[in-house]
Amino acid sequence: MKISNIEFPDKPLFLAPMEDVTDPAFRLLCKRFGVDMVYTEFVSSEALIRSVNRTQQKLTIYEEERPVVIQIYGHDPQSMADAARIAAEANPDIIDINFGCPVKKVAGKGAGAGLLRDIPRMLEITSEVVKAVNIPVTAKTRLGWDEDSKIIVGLAEQLQDCGIAALAIHGRTRAQMYKGDADWTLIGEVKNNQRMHIPIIGNGDVTTPERAAEVFEKYGVDAVMVGRAAIGRPWIFGEMKQYFDTGDLTPILSFEEQKAILKEHVIASVKWLDIDETKPSNTDPFALSEGVDSNLYHQRLKGIIHSRRHLAATPVFKGIPNFKETRIAMLRADTLSELFQIIDSVDNTSVFK
Repeated sequence: MKISNIEFPDKPLFLAPMEDVTDPAFRLLCKRFGVDMVYTEFVSSEALIRSVNRTQQKLTIYEEERPVVIQIYGHDPQSMADAARIAAEANPDIIDINFGCPVKKVAGKGAGAGLLRDIPRMLEITSEVVKAVNIPVTAKTRLGWDEDSKIIVGLAEQLQDCGIAALAIHGRTRAQMYKGDADWTLIGEVKNNQRMHIPIIGNGDVTTPERAAEVFEKYGVDAVMVGRAAIGRPWIFGEMKQYFDTGDLTPILSFEEQKAILKEHVIASVKWLDIDETKPSNTDPFALSEGVDSNLYHQRLKGIIHSRRHLAATPVFKGIPNFKETRIAMLRADTLSELFQIIDSVDNTSVFK
């Protein structure tokens, strides 16, 4: 499968763009475990044009994570074109347009999935962004605004006509948010539409290796995008690849190895958010320093707080009896010394008794 001139292996897996999740520290971990393409957190076009520091930081890309996509969102065609030009200067492999974010602060302002209620504007934005840059432009959207307006089959053709190089589809409407089950039927219909000639990427509820293999086989999509299932579990991509190749569902990491990856991710987040604010572009967060200064182990750090979403979502501790209090303590810990002491103290031998 190819997107423009970028070649991918059979059954490629992509890391979905997720706000406060897909920063470089997490993307590089997922890359280590075999993900084929990663997306940045989504970037506000208006904030990018205004040179907001936090937004500009989202444009940081490392060579080790390629191919990498910068995703932008907004409601104004000219601002989106200007933002695409700025984003292209960071040298991503692809610019993606977010037409799928359902949260009120985005969709309620006529951006993200909000544009599913203003198709002419969506198409104008797409055309302007495609014209603005000399790299491939893709889009990510949903089935429609609500149950009564599942317009994706026709919309996909219109977006293709605007010049996008690939289309990712989340199998829910905006009204569903993230509730209910993702409906892949229409994703498959788009893929099997003979008028479509660009790659179709399926997204929604792909949480296991078996499900990933099933949607490739059943719906014929060109790639599968994994989102929430990867939070706190970057090795899921390695598990999926192993299953594709061998049919083996054996975990690729032991319990202790999984804990070590969680700790490594926390340290990488600390390096990304708390150490070396200049963030040299040729140095990834896992190598900003050989280690974290011992003095930092007892300080309250932004990177630890940032990691809590991964610690809360990780399946590593699933099934351990009476773990609730330990989980609460883990999510309240705000120093490396306290957090790592808690993680190190957990064993899973009782699960197998």
